[in-house]
Amino acid sequence: MIPDPINPPMAPSIAEPDAHGQAALLLTESLIHRLVENRGLTNSEAVDVVHTAAVVKVEVAEAAGESKARMNESLALLARMEDSFRADDPATLI
Repeated sequence: MIPDPINPPMAPSIAEPDAHGQAALLLTESLIHRLVENRGLTNSEAVDVVHTAAVVKVEVAEAAGESKARMNESLALLARMEDSFRADDPATLI
């Protein structure tokens, strides 16, 4: 389809999440949950995996010069995922 220069497509009125990142995060969380359900990982190990991802995220973001705002968005998503696993197993609550 050829773009119409007179009526260009409208940009979304609100910022939407990155579709690839959103799909990747959902897939990853689903895989970790399935590993816990199938006893491939304990809840505690799942919490450790997500925590390690957060630590690596900080290191990579700092090395790449990523904005603090973007890094904090990623860390908030990982924190919610970690909280989800903690809520499933009281032994992982701090």
